[in-house]
Amino acid sequence: MNRLALTRRLPLVLGIALRLRDAGADDTYIAAALDIDPEGVGPLLEVAEAKLRHLAADGNARQAPDPGTSSNP
Repeated sequence: MNRLALTRRLPLVLGIALRLRDAGADDTYIAAALDIDPEGVGPLLEVAEAKLRHLAADGNARQAPDPGTSSNP
């Protein structure tokens, strides 16, 4: 799953923050868009990236075949 698809699975505020950052927005712009203090943007992005990594890892784990199963009898 690509990054954009994963950001759509995040809570709205986290997804918006990441999409704005990916588009090149600075902390002041992101803060204004989300109506938060600029000092909160960094930690918010850290949480968003961590959740994004978790979603990506979870998705990869679900897509990987179970090593305990085999299609050959």
